[in-house]
Amino acid sequence: MKISKANLAFVILFTAILTSLAQAQKPAAPVPSQTPVKVDQDDVVKITTNLVQVDAVVTKDGKPVRDLKAEDFEIYEDGHKQEISSFAFISNVGTSSTSQPATTKPQATALPPAYSKPLRPNDPRRVIALVVDDLGLSVQSMAAVRKQLRKFVDQQLAPNDLVAIIRTGGTVGALQQFTNDSRLIDKALSQVKWNICSRVGTAVFAPTDPFITSLPQEPGNCGNTSVNSIVVTMRALRFIVEAMGEIPGRKSMIVFSDSLPREEQDFTSSFAQRQEPVGATSLISPDNRDFNSLLYKIAEKAIRSSVVIYAVDAGGLQYTGLTAADNLSNISSRTVNNSTMQSRSLLIQQRREGAELIAKETGGFLVRNSNDFQLDKILEDQSGYYLLGYRPTDETFNRKFHHIKARVKKPGLSLRTRYGFFGVSEDDVDRAKRAPTDKAVVALMSPFGAQELMVDLNAFFTNDKDGSLIRSLVFLSAKDLSFSDEPDGWHNATIRLQGMIFGDNGAIVDQQTFARKISLRGETYQKALRDGFMIRFDMPVKRSGAYQMRIAALDVTSSKVGAAGMFVQVPDLSNHHLALSGIVVSGSDINDHESGVSALRHFNAGTNLQFACGIFNAMLDQTTKSPNISVQAQLFREDKQVFSSPAMKVDTSNQTDITRLVATGVLRLDPNLEAGPYFLQIIATDLAAKDKQVQAVQWIDFEIVK
Repeated sequence: MKISKANLAFVILFTAILTSLAQAQKPAAPVPSQTPVKVDQDDVVKITTNLVQVDAVVTKDGKPVRDLKAEDFEIYEDGHKQEISSFAFISNVGTSSTSQPATTKPQATALPPAYSKPLRPNDPRRVIALVVDDLGLSVQSMAAVRKQLRKFVDQQLAPNDLVAIIRTGGTVGALQQFTNDSRLIDKALSQVKWNICSRVGTAVFAPTDPFITSLPQEPGNCGNTSVNSIVVTMRALRFIVEAMGEIPGRKSMIVFSDSLPREEQDFTSSFAQRQEPVGATSLISPDNRDFNSLLYKIAEKAIRSSVVIYAVDAGGLQYTGLTAADNLSNISSRTVNNSTMQSRSLLIQQRREGAELIAKETGGFLVRNSNDFQLDKILEDQSGYYLLGYRPTDETFNRKFHHIKARVKKPGLSLRTRYGFFGVSEDDVDRAKRAPTDKAVVALMSPFGAQELMVDLNAFFTNDKDGSLIRSLVFLSAKDLSFSDEPDGWHNATIRLQGMIFGDNGAIVDQQTFARKISLRGETYQKALRDGFMIRFDMPVKRSGAYQMRIAALDVTSSKVGAAGMFVQVPDLSNHHLALSGIVVSGSDINDHESGVSALRHFNAGTNLQFACGIFNAMLDQTTKSPNISVQAQLFREDKQVFSSPAMKVDTSNQTDITRLVATGVLRLDPNLEAGPYFLQIIATDLAAKDKQVQAVQWIDFEIVK
């Protein structure tokens, strides 16, 4: 391989892409297309007029059992035995399930970020929502949750696992957080912190004070009652499981909380069960709030969405006796300790009841009295499951609840499944179809994107005189669009592009939509059908940080939707530190015939890979009064470096804006390189900084195809 000065045409192309806003998006040169992925949803739990299909996990001594047959099972609906008409074992684990630790922020000498290969809906995988109920966690428990989540993410996740970290006190509407990109997972984990509005307060147990005459306001009440806070948590859980129904297959949700009760009795004192001193006011609130209806609705939505709920009592193994925080003045410590242990044990039990209900109803379990949260056991429980199907009768869909019981005949085995379902078919549930605009929103939220239209993109940070922005080069496959034939040989199609920028906490930072009429004819039309085309989409960003850019394309005529997303890091240019834009790549053969542009990022071995990026905040050399920057290119195959170029100085003689330099180069991809994912790393060094080495690093992934 060799690196050389880029050809002039590519420099001009990149400069236009990097420095101008897309005021009039025009199709760029056509690029090769891919075959869209057909979604296979055969592994989804179903409740239809022709089939009731339930999932079951079988274990022996806590370990999954995978070799059973249909004749080893019995299944009952409302006590009536059903004939098993369909049977399968579904594995969620691929051929390799080794853990892939999260990668820290890349430095100039670091290995590339952990590669998050694109997943297709029918790839073996585990889909896990890690729901942190920050509205129901104490400071003590939150520290334990952060510790165990970090260990879980670093040591136990496999490359195919899709994970979301969602806070009930944050924005739960962004299920784009489901990802196998360790950078996004790490950013989401960094947002997990104690919520001042927690209904639990700073400690799992409030300190004992027998002479308190009124309940103090918890520091986290934020003007809300405990009842209201619990309702907010439960509504968040319901939204999450409902939205997870858009993801094919069986999913799991792990809820971490100190307090998810079936009813709110507000036992905030350790003296709840003892006889109060003469003249003291009872600390037991008469406001008993029943949450059973909300809990059963969560369970029903989870069953419909094929979500198994696991609940973790985040308090772990708690000491229920007296501590130094308790006030024992003038009271027998022995009497107080006994009543304290009794009331605190009761409080723990009551706080768990709601979490245990939704876990058991959906086929999961509650983890209690465990300081490591048994996350390894939960993950193993999600490695595979049996699907048992039977044909329902007319009475099944009477809109009443039907109890399900499954049994495994072989001795020594344990079986867990859902408790039942309401007698409403999925056909009735799905009768109200989404409008096309809703389909686009769902595609933006989905971890897979949508595959009705072939969409790919390269999204990257850049900056111009109007500020920082995320620029997306969107690839579309013209053969997937519905073109109408018009006079004079023209072919027209109308698409609507919708872009959303999500922050690292899952909140929607910005969104934009624009419609575009595509008019093509002659050879241009034929080339677009064969190779596809590219459109530029710009969205400004006001603050630095980690973002996920997602684009959905809707064919207005057919209502077909496609979507894609990409992680983008926006640096803070106001600190005057050296920074790089994202990288644009393009391919050409040895005769400089273009073979691909930056949106698709698929290249043949032997291609001349042209690259370019912007450089910001370069210092000025005291002698020449010009920037003095060198650039080095390194090529990685996953975590192994396969090529490193010598450092080359950036030519600034023809640059029109020395505050926004453009660095370009060409890298020959060796014809013997194997097919698969690669990373290109660009290291920029500011040679004008004499006191210390100042560097900036940027990455882009691409794929070599054969």
